[in-house]
Amino acid sequence: MPQMIVLPHPETCPDGAAFDAISGTLICDALEQNGIDLDHACEKSCACTTCHIVIREGFGSLESATEQEDDLLDRAWGLEPTSRLACQAKVGNDPLVIELPLYSINMVKEGH
Repeated sequence: MPQMIVLPHPETCPDGAAFDAISGTLICDALEQNGIDLDHACEKSCACTTCHIVIREGFGSLESATEQEDDLLDRAWGLEPTSRLACQAKVGNDPLVIELPLYSINMVKEGH
């Protein structure tokens, strides 16, 4: 099982985290199973960008994003070349280092 490392985020994961994840699992599900409450307002239907993450290491081990995911990512706050939607990207076979962006589109709308 590949290891997932989540870099510290002031609200969602202040201390960061490291855990093993099962290959083929949605990154969103792996995070939730390990106590990291990542927003996913569309219930993992690829209809928003609230679960936007940045893959700092291991990006090449993920399957390519679909056209629908790429189109949505264009709306994500803080988009980077290694950005993905956690509700669509599945854990591959290599370790992953994940950064949770400081804000999501929901946080901006709610005034966080």
